[in-house]
Amino acid sequence: MDLNYSIEDKQFREMVQAFLETRLPDDLRRKVLNHLRLTKDDFLHWHRIVNERGWVGASWPKEYGGTGWNAVQQHIFAEECAIAGAPIIQPFGISMVGPVIMAFGNEQQKSRYLPRILSGEDWWCQGYSEPGAGSDLASLKTLAHREGDHYIVNGQKTWTTLGQHANLMFCLVRTNTEAPKQKGISFLLIDMQTPGITVRPIIMVDGEHEVNEVFLENVKVPVENLVGDENRGWTYAKYLLDHERTSIAAVGRSKRELAFLKHLALKRKKDGRPLLECPLFAARVAQIEIDLIALELMALEVLSSKARDTNTRPDASILKIKGTDIQMGLTELMVDAAGPYMAPSDSAFLEGRHEHSIFNDDDAAPLAGLYFNYRKTAIYGGSTEIQKNILSRIELGL
Repeated sequence: MDLNYSIEDKQFREMVQAFLETRLPDDLRRKVLNHLRLTKDDFLHWHRIVNERGWVGASWPKEYGGTGWNAVQQHIFAEECAIAGAPIIQPFGISMVGPVIMAFGNEQQKSRYLPRILSGEDWWCQGYSEPGAGSDLASLKTLAHREGDHYIVNGQKTWTTLGQHANLMFCLVRTNTEAPKQKGISFLLIDMQTPGITVRPIIMVDGEHEVNEVFLENVKVPVENLVGDENRGWTYAKYLLDHERTSIAAVGRSKRELAFLKHLALKRKKDGRPLLECPLFAARVAQIEIDLIALELMALEVLSSKARDTNTRPDASILKIKGTDIQMGLTELMVDAAGPYMAPSDSAFLEGRHEHSIFNDDDAAPLAGLYFNYRKTAIYGGSTEIQKNILSRIELGL
């Protein structure tokens, strides 16, 4: 579909494509396009390359070291990076805590943390979910009580993505147990090297160490690490989640996976012809492509509106729901296309150790893990059910 990009937009796209062609390392491109596992060094390598060009803060204003790009330019950059096979810029700093610090942090916090997010010196993780507070996040029980110029934090966080790599955590804590649950929460920045913090891995079904549980036992956090006002953390958390849900839409990545799906379906045969030419399968692919076009148009509108104000918007929930549906739908179609060839879970192949691989099929080997991993998209960033509740309240007044 032609989105009627201007001449300037097309020139900008050509500039991004030229950058990716010359600066994206072949080994990183190969890993991403073949669904292989990426290491911390892989992510940081690409982050630093992009930062050298001054493009890590694609969505940030220039005053904080960002690009100052408009919504269309941000979209084009994200799309071209995804299609080219670039690793993602980890969102925890750039797309989550960074915007919160810009909007609600003090000048000392801005000058301390924002440059280190851009440089990649700090790796952030998200301390939101707890064993009893996932979709109902406001029920969190991690406590922080003030003693002089410190908070003493006790509690547990879970599903902490890539927390094993992080040196900093932005964390929701309860600072008032008497107030209604949304009104007693504060937003703290915590050094992961502080005594009393324990990170334990949660190994996924495909053998990947992607998430963790984090235990906090009498952790001393300086009061200066409080973002904004005490007990107003829920406001900042919602603002952050709007940014997270918008990025979860992952339009560019879904375009790349749609191209992979078509490639896969052209290779697989049914009744002597490519699966992609079979009417029922082709119709399913066409429907998901139509949905992706609609999602892209809405994502552009939301990016434009987000640049105009800092209020939370229900549009982010719509993007999250539809982006999730598309991502899961693509992996379901991939599994259908690969058939029994996707069955083995081949960790050696995913880690690039092909000489130890039990099933060295470049297309099918990652699909079992990919399928199961993408079930999480309906949960993280606010489950689909919670997003529908948000929409029913805001849009329908229910």
